[in-house]
Amino acid sequence: LLILTFLLAGLVALAVFGGWRTSLIVVLGVFTMVYFADLLFSFLLVVRSFRAPQEIAVSEEEIAAANAAVRWPTYSILCPLYKEWKVVRQFAQAIARLDYPMRNIEVLLLLEEDDQQTLAAVRSLRLPARFRVIVVPHSLPKTKPKALNYGLHHARGEYAVVYDAEDVPDPLQLKKAVIAFRKTDPRVVCMQAKLNFYNMRQNILTRVFTAEYALWFNLILPGLQSLNAPLPLGGTSNHFRTKDLWLLEGWDPFNVTEDCDLGIRLHKKGYHTAMFDSTTLEEANSRLQNWLRQRSRWIKGYLQTYLVHMRRAGEFRNTAWEPHVLIFQLVVGGKVASILINPLMWVVTVSYFVFRPVVGPTIESLFPASIFYMAIFSLVIGNFLYLYCYMIGCAKNEHWDIIGYVFLVPIYWLMM
Repeated sequence: LLILTFLLAGLVALAVFGGWRTSLIVVLGVFTMVYFADLLFSFLLVVRSFRAPQEIAVSEEEIAAANAAVRWPTYSILCPLYKEWKVVRQFAQAIARLDYPMRNIEVLLLLEEDDQQTLAAVRSLRLPARFRVIVVPHSLPKTKPKALNYGLHHARGEYAVVYDAEDVPDPLQLKKAVIAFRKTDPRVVCMQAKLNFYNMRQNILTRVFTAEYALWFNLILPGLQSLNAPLPLGGTSNHFRTKDLWLLEGWDPFNVTEDCDLGIRLHKKGYHTAMFDSTTLEEANSRLQNWLRQRSRWIKGYLQTYLVHMRRAGEFRNTAWEPHVLIFQLVVGGKVASILINPLMWVVTVSYFVFRPVVGPTIESLFPASIFYMAIFSLVIGNFLYLYCYMIGCAKNEHWDIIGYVFLVPIYWLMM
C-alpha cells in the first residue's frame, strides 16, 4: 500500500509540474514496457518448456513393479460440493474407475449445511462405504477453500488430492502421484496433474477455452517449473502429502483462487510444485454467462493473491539468477494488469488507425522512438507469437481440429 501511495503521489506530481503530455508519455511508456516484458518472458517459458524436462514421467513398468512391491498408502479425496447433486453419480463412477486399492481410498464429500437439496440427493444415492459425507457447518466465508480446510480435519489418508465433482481423473493418477513423490526431491510437496476438457468440441467457446488450457498446462507451467519458479496451481488435481498440507496451514478461506494462493505460499516457504504425466478431464464452461462468472472470480482471486503476497515481497526466496519476486509480478500481477490495461491500449490503437487525420499526430507525440518500437513489436510480432504458442499447445495435445479456432483468441481476450 505504501509503494502504491508513493507511485500515485509521483504520478500526481508529474501531472502537476510536468504537464499532462509528459504524464501520458510516462504512463503509456510504462504500459508498453509491461507488455514487452510479459511477451519476452512468455516466449522464454515456451522455449524452456521444450528444452527442460516438462513433467515427471511414470512408466507402466514402474507401476507394475510398484504393484508387486509397494503397499499403496491411504488416499483422501477431497471433493467440495455446493448445489451440484446432479453430478455426484458421475463422480462416483469416475472414482470407481481408479486403478487403486479401493480399501485404501476415502472420498470426503464436503457439503454445506444449508444445501439441503444436495444433502438429501447424496444420501439417497447409497454410495459405497468409502464415500463419507462431511457436513460443513454454516459460517462465512462460504467458499471452497473453507470447505477444504474443514475436510482436511477429517482426512485420514497419508496423501490427499482435491477433485471437483465433475472431474474424470486418469485411472492411474493416484498411483502415478505416489511414485512421482517418491522419485522427486523431498522439497516437492505438491504434484499437479494436467487438466483438459471432455466437452472441448461442444461449441466455439469450449474450443477456445481448450486452446487456453493447452497453452497453460503444456507450455507455461512446465516453463515455470523449469525455473523452479512459483506455480499457480490448477483448481483441481493437486496432490499432497497430508502432513505437508498441515505444515502449509491448508488453504486461505477468503481467497477465491485458493489454488493460486497455495502455489505461491508453498514456494515462499521453500517448497516446490512439480507436474506429472497424468490428465484430469473436467467440464469446460459452454455458456457465456457462466464463463464470465468463472473468469471474474479468477481475476478477483489473482488480484487478491497479488495484494496479499506483495505485503511481504521479501519472503520470496531469491537468488542472483532466480528473481522469483519479479516472476510473480509477471505471472500473477501482470495477468491482472494486462486485463486492466488492454481496453485503454486497444482504444488508442483503434483510434490511431480509424481517426488518424484527427488524433494521429497527438498519439504519435506520446510515443518516443524507443517506446514506439517496443509497442509496434508487441502489436505485430507479439500477438503473432501469442497465437502461435496457443497453436503449439493444441498441437502438443494433438487437438489438430482446434488449432483453427486460435484465430478467435483476440475475441476471447476482449471477453476477458
